[in-house]
Amino acid sequence: MSTTALPLAQGGAGAKRVGLFGGSFDPPHRAHVALAACALEALALSELRWVPTGEPWHKARAVTPAVHRVAMVELAIAAEPRFRLERIELERPGATYTIDTVHELAAREPGCAWVLLIGQDQYAALHTWRAWRELLGLVTLAVAQRPGVAVSPASEVQAVPHQVVPLPMMAVSASDIRARVAAGQDINALVPAEVAGYIARHGLYRPGSGAARTPTMHTTRPPGPPSRS
Repeated sequence: MSTTALPLAQGGAGAKRVGLFGGSFDPPHRAHVALAACALEALALSELRWVPTGEPWHKARAVTPAVHRVAMVELAIAAEPRFRLERIELERPGATYTIDTVHELAAREPGCAWVLLIGQDQYAALHTWRAWRELLGLVTLAVAQRPGVAVSPASEVQAVPHQVVPLPMMAVSASDIRARVAAGQDINALVPAEVAGYIARHGLYRPGSGAARTPTMHTTRPPGPPSRS
């Protein structure tokens, strides 16, 4: 398994390096933000796009409506100008697959070199992703790694060069945050303050909350520089 310097994927020498950081972000938390900040520097990225999933095929539970997850991501990333929200998977009907996302982005922005940032659990299961071999020909791969935690992906995946992004030592998970909110516990140490405020205002993750107080999600964005399996 190689962890040598990443080759350029598309775009050629000097291409704009754009990271793709996908997830349900239900909710986005401090470990997400810390990892994304590390990735900017470790991978020499021009920008890192947060890509909330639309309908993730691998999730056993129903995710919170996209309008809320988008709003929380926007709050979480507001302080870093190199973070961008990418809505492409929310605008695609049906289940979302990273290979489709990368194809669409590459066609839309041919001058970019795409870097796919994934977690260790995703890395271990990468051989189950749709068209994963084709995907790895379109992106360079970066894996977030927890100190002292070993991962054993399929041998075919191990042969693909990748770069490790050290994962900050933060015991934070979205499932734990949802459980804490449901139990009426404080989450201010686990999510950005603006995200905690949003969760409280909209009654998210409380028993029987459903999609209470759902705001309107605007799908048009001003012009400018703008996943998983």
